[in-house]
Amino acid sequence: MKYVLLFCGTQEAQREWEQTTEEARSEQYRLVGQWFQDHASKLGPGHQLQGPHTATTVRHQAGKEPIIHDGPFIEGNEVIGGYVEINVADLDEALRLARSWPAGGVVEIRPTMD
Repeated sequence: MKYVLLFCGTQEAQREWEQTTEEARSEQYRLVGQWFQDHASKLGPGHQLQGPHTATTVRHQAGKEPIIHDGPFIEGNEVIGGYVEINVADLDEALRLARSWPAGGVVEIRPTMD
């Protein structure tokens, strides 16, 4: 089955990340890189996303012109930081991968549509 793992955090965590030392950031990237290497056979395309301040959102309204907003769609404290497509046997295997994510925060698991 194919799923997408969405790596989420908070706006506060995003600000802390931007303020962290280069050394601490490098160590986190090392751990995440190791996770990607350890699970490479199950991983497909994915990317880290630029910060939420770079987002543009198109909000569709029934029967009206879409409204374009600067900023992320999520109205709250959550931020999606990246994603990766995974190809695993079932949801249990997807959960094992998500539990082993070394960067903390929240990992949302979604099955893809065929």
